[in-house]
Amino acid sequence: METAATDRAPARLRAMPSWLLTHVATHAGRLVGEAFAGMGARRYHYALLAALAEFGPSSQALLGRRCGIDRSDVVAAINELAGDGYVVRDPDPADRRRNVITITTAGARHLARADEVLARAQADLLAPLTEPERTELVRLLGLLHEAGGGAGAGVAQ
Repeated sequence: METAATDRAPARLRAMPSWLLTHVATHAGRLVGEAFAGMGARRYHYALLAALAEFGPSSQALLGRRCGIDRSDVVAAINELAGDGYVVRDPDPADRRRNVITITTAGARHLARADEVLARAQADLLAPLTEPERTELVRLLGLLHEAGGGAGAGVAQ
C-alpha cells in the first residue's frame, strides 16, 4: 500500500528553490483563480483595476506594461471590464489614436471585493506560516522579483 511518504518528490527536487517555487506558484494560482472565479473575476481584471486605482487613468499600452499583460489580452480584459461598467475608455486628448482607461466607482467597489477575496486566498496559501514567517517570505520573494526584472512581471497570484 502506498503512503504519503512514497508519493513525495525526490529529496533532490524538494531541495531546489526553483522546483519549490514552481509548485507553490501552481498551488497559489489555483487558489487565486478559484477565489476570483467565485466572484466572476479574473486575475487580469484584478491587475488592471489595481493599476488604475493606484496610478490613475492610463493608456492600454501602459497598463499592459505595468501589469505584465500582453497587449491583445489587455484589450480583451478592458472590453470585459468596460462591459461590466468597471472602467471607461475615452480617447486620449493628447493623441486621439490612443484610449485612456479610467476606473469607475463600480470598478473601485469591485476591486475592494476582489481585495477581500484575494486576502482570503493568500491566508489559505500561507496558513502553515507564522506572521513573521509570512512577512519574511514576502520580503524575500520581493527581492527575487526585483532581481528578475521587477515591475510588470506578472499578474496577481
